[in-house]
Amino acid sequence: MIRLFNHYIPRAALGALGFDLGLVLVLVMLAVAINVGGLAQALPAAGTHVVSFAACLAVVGSASGLYESGSRGSAARSTARAALVLLVLLPVAYVIFGLLPAEHGPLGTIQFSVMAGVAALVVRRAYLSHAHSATSARARILIFGAGTAARDVSETLRKNDPNADIVGFVPGPNEREAAVPAQRILPLDDTLPALARRLGVDEIVVALTERRAGSMPLRQLLDCKVAGVKVHDLNTHFEKTLGQIRIDYLNASWLIFGDGFNQGLWRTAVKRVFDLFCAIILLVLSLPVMLATAVLIKLESPGPVLYRQVRTGLHGRSFSIAKFRSMRNDAEKDGKPVWAAANDARVTRVGAVIRRLRIDELPQLFNVLLGEMSLVGPRPERPYFVEQLTQEIPFYALRHSVKPGVTGWAQVRYPYGATVEDSQEKLQYDLYYVKNHTLFLDLLVLMETVSVVLTGKGAR
Repeated sequence: MIRLFNHYIPRAALGALGFDLGLVLVLVMLAVAINVGGLAQALPAAGTHVVSFAACLAVVGSASGLYESGSRGSAARSTARAALVLLVLLPVAYVIFGLLPAEHGPLGTIQFSVMAGVAALVVRRAYLSHAHSATSARARILIFGAGTAARDVSETLRKNDPNADIVGFVPGPNEREAAVPAQRILPLDDTLPALARRLGVDEIVVALTERRAGSMPLRQLLDCKVAGVKVHDLNTHFEKTLGQIRIDYLNASWLIFGDGFNQGLWRTAVKRVFDLFCAIILLVLSLPVMLATAVLIKLESPGPVLYRQVRTGLHGRSFSIAKFRSMRNDAEKDGKPVWAAANDARVTRVGAVIRRLRIDELPQLFNVLLGEMSLVGPRPERPYFVEQLTQEIPFYALRHSVKPGVTGWAQVRYPYGATVEDSQEKLQYDLYYVKNHTLFLDLLVLMETVSVVLTGKGAR
């Protein structure tokens, strides 16, 4: 993992994107150079076009999830993503390179050469996302611990990091019962640094279930770190691997003495300007969709077009949001708030479509303009549920230290939640966002939101 602007990005994904961008630049410049008479003429003639197209590739590829590892989806899903990328990029390439001055040769040849090269690149990327990682590129990880915490670390690595090679587990001195396979447990016959050298370990994750005095060999772990072996504690491991802060292993001291939670005036001002700029553009672009949605809702069922709710926002203050009504007008006729369920019978036919495509959330862009919400942040919850969840889930109130968002890190990483357990899972992503939020992370969330909207993932 590489930490970029406080956010952890898989090294393989960043390398793949960088390689593809470089390859596109080279291929396109060659295609243009062949037609205009050489590289010296190609750069001033098509430099802007090439850079613009490379930027489109970066945005569309990232938003579609094309650079996610194969462990996060099936081969069919990667194929669908590749098809979506080609559906967008091929017409974009045709238009961008059709804008070249006519004196630079037959534009059709340039256009179709670029389109063919891009098609081959995208197909290659979709294939490589499911190809086995080269052994030499895999990180060798030793887990210090053999209890339930070590088992959870092993599972997250297996599911989320195809480049992780777990060499084994070393039980802590105070751990009595193992929760990992006995054949994977390594005897500590020598010191921890000696074992790490012998096994060629790149990283050690300290995952002790029992952490009483004397359970952690601090000096040996320090020697490992000095020798160039990365040493991570349990909370940092989940933060960088899953993009979440696990509550079940969290202690307040890690939050207090660690980095993050940068809520300075400059960050707040930049985020506000970004919110206003994006909200105005989105409102203008979505106006026809919003008008059509309002008409369809009115035609299908009696009742208002908009549905208003009180939500809890920044610092626990209440405010009112508006959503396009997606349920029957009597959905909560007894007056008691109820979470939406899968295949909820209260949802109308139009409502099912606009919920799947997240169109019902568009009126909240006006809350962004008013400063009550941000474009990206934890989703605002109803006060009835906030009171319940604050009592049952530790650290829940921390999510109210930033403005709630129309979309958020939890929304693109976890499906719709309808239970206290779901809320706890989503809180772990919200805490990651509150701790690490930057404009860079906001942009990533917005790109992933496009993918979520197109696939309907997590809608209910």
